Amino acid sequence: MPRPILATIHPAAFRHNLERVRRAAPDARVWAVVKANAYGHGIERVFDGMRSADGFALLDLAEAQRVRDLGWRGPILLLEGVFEQRDLELCSRLDLWHTVHCNEQIDMLATHKTNVPQRVFLKMNVGMNRLGFMPERYRAAWTRLNALPQVDEISLMCHFSDADGPRGVAQQMAVFAAASRDLPGERSLSNSAAILRHTVDPAQAALHPEALVVSDWVRPGIVLYGSAPDYPEHSAADWALQPTMTLAAKIIATQALDTRDSVGYGSSFVADKPMRIGVVACGYADGYPRICPTGTPVLVDGVPTRTVGRVSMDMITVDLTPVPQAGVGSTATLWGRAANGTVLPIDDVAVCAQTVGYELMCGLALRVPVEVAA
Repeated sequence: MPRPILATIHPAAFRHNLERVRRAAPDARVWAVVKANAYGHGIERVFDGMRSADGFALLDLAEAQRVRDLGWRGPILLLEGVFEQRDLELCSRLDLWHTVHCNEQIDMLATHKTNVPQRVFLKMNVGMNRLGFMPERYRAAWTRLNALPQVDEISLMCHFSDADGPRGVAQQMAVFAAASRDLPGERSLSNSAAILRHTVDPAQAALHPEALVVSDWVRPGIVLYGSAPDYPEHSAADWALQPTMTLAAKIIATQALDTRDSVGYGSSFVADKPMRIGVVACGYADGYPRICPTGTPVLVDGVPTRTVGRVSMDMITVDLTPVPQAGVGSTATLWGRAANGTVLPIDDVAVCAQTVGYELMCGLALRVPVEVAA
């Protein structure tokens, strides 16, 4: 019998979350961001749930090839562009659109031999200070690209650093607008947080000068996977999002503790009264964070309870006090949706691990079996 742990991917939740994005930005086309193997979910597993998107955005050529192999004939955008000259040949063969964020990438295009001009997205650095041309150099970069016969249409893009917090996007939006004024081309501006927090219909823009006018393309990432981009200010439920991944494992043993009995390595948890605990077949080797302390939420047979003691490589111990009928064979939902419909948001677990839901999704271990829900 295989070890009793399973991650379940929910295509219906992807469809729901994608529709949630469309309601927030009804006039924009949607890039479904599937970088990092679809945030750990698996590109092949999420494709059916996301195929109503207008395009797929990702990082590397191997992932782009996988999307094409699934039958996708629409736009695919390389978010970091190409890394070396020969990448442009595959861009031509796979019909990929790609980001241009530095002069070296323009140099590669200038010496690329092709009969088919390429669609590029010229990126501006509006304050994230990772990728992109500084605003004062942006127009010169556009002029260079526009003069190249290897380049077809040029779209304009940027990335907001503080869309999920109080600083918002107004200042960076103003920088982008000033530096790109009068330049032709479609715009792609909004990430998940900007879509949900700062987007208004263009007809209402004058009434909300602090908000972001809908751009031609939006780039939702984490929101498609059912995690709130601005947790804990808002939860996934606040944004009407559904979890796309459930991690669950069975209880494989129980123990009866007396007062002052300890649990696990380092005896970090000591019972203050008699209690039962369950031993769950999941640990940090499965991708559950070792740093999660006593009190991290978990569902047992759909009932909320907590972890106790340290997370070990292969096991977690949980408090069975709220669910006295539970025993060997009961299901512990580590994040996602339990069989009774109760949801444990991945963000609630991530905050206990001092991280974000993105990392838990991407950190699912290869040894964990994965199935796709019907």
